[in-house]
Amino acid sequence: MLVDGKWTADWQPVQKKDEKGRFVRQVSGFRNWITPDGSAGPTGTGGFKAEPGRYRLYVAYICPWASRTLMARELKGLQEMIPVTVVNPTLGNQGWAFGGYPGAEEDPLFAAGHLHELYTRADPHYTGRATVPVLWDEKLGVMVNNESADIVRMFDTAFEHLVPSDLRLYPQDLAEEIDVLNPRIYDLLNNGVYKAGFASTQEAYDEAVEGVFTMLGELEERLGNQGPYLFGERLTETDIRTFVTLIRFDAAYHGIFKTNRRQIADYPRLSAYMARILHLPGIIKTVNMDHITRGYYSIKSLNPTGIRPTGPAHVAALLASAAG
Repeated sequence: MLVDGKWTADWQPVQKKDEKGRFVRQVSGFRNWITPDGSAGPTGTGGFKAEPGRYRLYVAYICPWASRTLMARELKGLQEMIPVTVVNPTLGNQGWAFGGYPGAEEDPLFAAGHLHELYTRADPHYTGRATVPVLWDEKLGVMVNNESADIVRMFDTAFEHLVPSDLRLYPQDLAEEIDVLNPRIYDLLNNGVYKAGFASTQEAYDEAVEGVFTMLGELEERLGNQGPYLFGERLTETDIRTFVTLIRFDAAYHGIFKTNRRQIADYPRLSAYMARILHLPGIIKTVNMDHITRGYYSIKSLNPTGIRPTGPAHVAALLASAAG
């Protein structure tokens, strides 16, 4: 990680743990917002006006948080507005690297070797981990935001006057309900699989796994009561948050994170829901299963040999059907 702008130690998957061995995730440090007129958003400072060709999104296909932003970009039609750079799926000793793997790209702005170099450009004294996604302002040469939840919401509204859309991922009439469900899905499922995989005690693991499958059961039941999406007929950001975990579950989390009580394939409603979202226009382009399995199964502390499984076949078949 970086300490006062200097790379000090090899990358490790566990960022922090509490007294019971629970995995604790780092809080994002750059929280400015792009807005239609450049005024300040809910956090950070102003000066980031929505303009064509000004911003670049750095992502890793392995990362569900980064994939949230890729999905929002596709669903909101921002492909021409926000170019994307994809990093190497394998986390090496210096974290995310550029190039060196099929589908991974070199840094087009600074020819950086690793993502952490962008963090020190943004803040020469930055302390912390260099994470994706990163939303970069090419005009000012600064990092706008590295929090996926913020980026999804700014993509939802900031460019609406430039790229109109009938889709609202965070509609005001559902905002209160979304704000209740999102944290629960995050804690038990999105981050729950990580808390299981990176638990350092049996107690922490058992607690995390129980939460994961409690949430999957609740979602399966919810879809039975009010599909096709989690809030009925309208796709929202909550569906994006849920999908990115579901699509990785059987191929990665079930094995490498030991969340193996059941697969998503064992939940008929969740399976149909996942397929429904995957078949939405552009979404298949946000899922690269080669990068996903390459990345997760390259975590040396969990898989020292680096060998990755070739299945499951039902995930490959689903992706093939969506690719069409």
